[in-house]
Amino acid sequence: MALNDRLSSLNELAAGQQHLADLAAALAKQAQAAAGQVAASGSAPGFFLTGLTVFVLACFVGYYVVWRVTPALHSPLMAVTNAVSSVIIVGALLAAGPAGISASKLMGLAAITLASVNIFGGFIVTQRMLAMYKSKKQTGIEKAPRKG
Repeated sequence: MALNDRLSSLNELAAGQQHLADLAAALAKQAQAAAGQVAASGSAPGFFLTGLTVFVLACFVGYYVVWRVTPALHSPLMAVTNAVSSVIIVGALLAAGPAGISASKLMGLAAITLASVNIFGGFIVTQRMLAMYKSKKQTGIEKAPRKG
C-alpha cells in the first residue's frame, strides 16, 4: 500500500502544480493587460505610493548604515553624508522649480536649506578636524621660548 499512497501523493502534487501553472498564466495575462492600460493612458498610477516606498526604504537603509558605524569611521561617513546632501540639493532644486507656489515647492525649499546647513557645517567640522592633525609649525603657532 505504501507504493499506492506514494503514487496518489504524486498525482495530487502534479494536479497542484498544474493548478499553480494555470494561476501563473492568468496572473501574467492580468499584468499584461494592466501594462497595456498604463501605456495607453500615458501615466503610471501610484506615483505617491512609489515615492513613499522609496522614502521608507531609504529610512531603513540610513538607520542601519549610520547606527552601526564604529567611531573610527564616523568622519569618513560624514564626508559621504555631505556628498549625499549635495545630491539632495539637486533634487530639491528640481522640486522647488520655477514659478508658482505649492506644498512640494515649499518642501523643496526646506530641503535646500537643511542640506546646505549640513554641507557647510560638514566642511567647517572637517576643517577643524584636519587642523588638529597639523603640526604647530604648519599652523603658524609656535611656543614662546622659556625664560630662565
